[in-house]
Amino acid sequence: MIDDSALQQLREWCASDKRRLLGIIGLPGSGKSTLTDWLTEQLATKVAVIPMDGFHLANNQLRALNRLARKGAPDTFDVRGYQALLRRVKQAGSDETIYAPCFHREIEESIAGEIVIPPEVRLIITEGNYLLSQEAGWEETLSLLDESWFINVDERQRLTQLKRRHQAFGRTEEEAEQWILSTDQPNAELIKRTAYRADRQITIKQ
Repeated sequence: MIDDSALQQLREWCASDKRRLLGIIGLPGSGKSTLTDWLTEQLATKVAVIPMDGFHLANNQLRALNRLARKGAPDTFDVRGYQALLRRVKQAGSDETIYAPCFHREIEESIAGEIVIPPEVRLIITEGNYLLSQEAGWEETLSLLDESWFINVDERQRLTQLKRRHQAFGRTEEEAEQWILSTDQPNAELIKRTAYRADRQITIKQ
């Protein structure tokens, strides 16, 4: 799925004594979760995943802030809470188990403490849209990562995948297209602007 050299680097990280954080960034629908799931299968028990999406603000909070229609934009996340967890993960003691929230698309909400990060895990993968961002409080995130990868993908393929995902979780074709146009694409333009900050540009092999 990716270059052998990139995978080999992660294998070496998993075999080391030092815990490291890898950030995977991409536009909506680019395949971040697909790549993360594949890496987890390849690297087995030495890896854990913290999705940025676990830090979506709850829908009732977004409604109170008048941001629900823009859910997924940079200011609709608990960015400070996310950054605090990344710091804690890196600074954890040798016997400390850490718990992280997980976002569920079928209910459009996060569940706290669902992801378990045992002390023996050497590599933490965190994936999301705004890890390279320089606005809305995200500025410190990149400095918390040991390496960042940006996924490059064919635009037509990305939009097809994105539309299919929206429909799989209950939106009609028309609703999916409208959400992509009104929300996903403006967010994609923001993400594109900081793609150059990534350490690696990754093209997923089909």
